[in-house]
Amino acid sequence: MAPGQAFGTLYRKIRKEWKVAFFTCFVLGLLIHMPVLLSDIPNHDGLDSMYFDQNMITSGRWFLTVACGFSSYYTLPWLIGILGLVFLGCAAAALCELLEVRKTWAVMLVSGLLVSFPALASTFAYVYTLDGYMLALLLAVLAVLFVKRWKRGFVPGALCLAFSMGIYQGYLSFAMILSVFAVWMLLAGEGGVSFKEKLSGALHYLYMGALGAGLYFVILQALLRIQGKELDHYQGIDGLGGGGFLSRGILAGVSGMYRDFFAFTFKGNVLFQNVFSLAACCVLAGLAAMVAFLLIGRRKCWKNPLLFGIMGLLLLLLPAVTNVILVISPSVNYHLLMRYQWVLYAIGAVALISGIDFKMKTGVWLEWLGLAAAGTLVFCYSVTDNIAYSNLQKRYEKTYAYCVRLLDRIEQTEGYYQGIPIAMIGVVGEEQFPVTDITLPVTSNMIGMSGDGLLYRGRNYQLFMRHYLGATLNILPEEAMLDIYVSEEYIAMDSFPGPDSIRVVDGVMYVKTENVNR
Repeated sequence: MAPGQAFGTLYRKIRKEWKVAFFTCFVLGLLIHMPVLLSDIPNHDGLDSMYFDQNMITSGRWFLTVACGFSSYYTLPWLIGILGLVFLGCAAAALCELLEVRKTWAVMLVSGLLVSFPALASTFAYVYTLDGYMLALLLAVLAVLFVKRWKRGFVPGALCLAFSMGIYQGYLSFAMILSVFAVWMLLAGEGGVSFKEKLSGALHYLYMGALGAGLYFVILQALLRIQGKELDHYQGIDGLGGGGFLSRGILAGVSGMYRDFFAFTFKGNVLFQNVFSLAACCVLAGLAAMVAFLLIGRRKCWKNPLLFGIMGLLLLLLPAVTNVILVISPSVNYHLLMRYQWVLYAIGAVALISGIDFKMKTGVWLEWLGLAAAGTLVFCYSVTDNIAYSNLQKRYEKTYAYCVRLLDRIEQTEGYYQGIPIAMIGVVGEEQFPVTDITLPVTSNMIGMSGDGLLYRGRNYQLFMRHYLGATLNILPEEAMLDIYVSEEYIAMDSFPGPDSIRVVDGVMYVKTENVNR
């Protein structure tokens, strides 16, 4: 068979909804995220990752270096972004298959929600690792799909989950929420399947999770020993296994997970930011609840108290499942990159509404309301993403202008020579440069997107000036600044752009960028 015939045969075998999901996700992804795909705008972490082999095994990410290797280890936003959208498009198709979304309008909205949710925009701010993270997301979805589709699917599912966590542990919650959805579908399903068979099938998702997490941990420990390294303290990953969670007390830990869930859901300034997105969320939630009650009544789930109780228990456990990262790393700085799983609640609502098969006008109106609400959310999230990208561009421009001025003063200071040791903390003083970011009402919870500048420490300046201004500065490491920062000479200096903000003391150039009130 010729290559053209082979590709044609393969294409014809791909289900229509898979094609719709993939291309909707990919095209919308290009339209929404094009500003960052066509730019070279780093954040503070990105300055360290212009070339980075992504060997982050000390953070538990033992497969990240492989996952990001396809696009090379250089920061290439366009190439990395395209690869990321390809992986995400495949994840959208797998998600529709898992949730049995068949209607075209619902497939498009599932993909639209997945590709527009602001957590993805925050991930684009860390574009150097985006393709790897999207592969991890795809593996997390496939892990659950394999369990549903195959009799012994929990074995390949466990492999997928282990490698997904080996790239980024944040998508474990994604797989767990989807597992809960799949178990609900199984328990509430029609047909001649006995309760015992349903319960056995539901346990396969637990097998997949336990085997996957265990395999991930075994591989991690083996690779740490081979490389002679230990888990880092960063984000509390050294507490992997739940020791940190248990040390706080189970009751305190669990209550913290629930408090965080409801705090982010209702006050996180992400799920809804204006009256339109709030109304859309309320309509989706109301429609999903209505359809759920109708389906429970139709299928008489309440006639089996044990089955009904399990379904209710899973509902109560959803906040804990969503926040399972707090068990792995209780002291984690829980930023938006780790909260992508919240989009599954809107996606689940769309899937539930689209499954309506009521032969009455009510069902048609429910679908239209669901389409309108989910479509509104996709549009609102797209606007949020582009507001964030607009501010990201402005952060770069402000940083560039600031560094040009600062570099000129450094080079014009008496005593300067190429390679002179330079002592600086790195933060920009708000007294001299007041906050000008007007997007905070929208981007306040979007890590990497809010604020005025890209610089937070001396090394940020060093890397920004090297990569974008072509200047090489010998910035002293942070530990060398401990004594200088509290010295009388440093305290007495003005903050930049003051006339005495840069001076040479004992062969070291002091650069003071922030005001110290003592």
